[in-house]
Amino acid sequence: MRQPARPSPLVLLGTALATALATACGAPQAPHAAAPDSAAPAEASAPAAACLAAAAAKREARADEPSRIGVKHILVRHAGAERAEGATRTREEACLRAMEARDKIRDGADFDEVVATYSEEAGAASRGGSLGTIERADVLPPFADAAFELDLHQLSDVVETRYGFHVIFRTE
Repeated sequence: MRQPARPSPLVLLGTALATALATACGAPQAPHAAAPDSAAPAEASAPAAACLAAAAAKREARADEPSRIGVKHILVRHAGAERAEGATRTREEACLRAMEARDKIRDGADFDEVVATYSEEAGAASRGGSLGTIERADVLPPFADAAFELDLHQLSDVVETRYGFHVIFRTE
């Protein structure tokens, strides 16, 4: 009797990437056939890989951006990040935690409450994550690129800087 054909590594990779992107974008999961055991580690890390890819995405400066904007943010640190003394979570875990915070806000949670629960920046909870008004030069380029592309009262995706992972909300 003939053995069923096993999917090629490229097919497995494509399936894992499609699942990761759908998960990261909040799409409902479609049922699928069980993958061979060799694909399990790739699928388990797919949400983290998709989060890291989204956090590192290049953003374009807007032609009409203001010189100053008001922002609030959530910072999730990881071991190895700058000024993250005592942090024990991995980079992947930090990205997923920031994504979890973002999703709670998207689902209607109060930003200040999510800051109090998730942000690891000193004093963030007492000021609701507010950085006040900033200029591009006040913050690191990945943060500035993400913040200045936002419309008023818009929430960013997860953004990575050397300090960890951020979720940014434009207030003015």
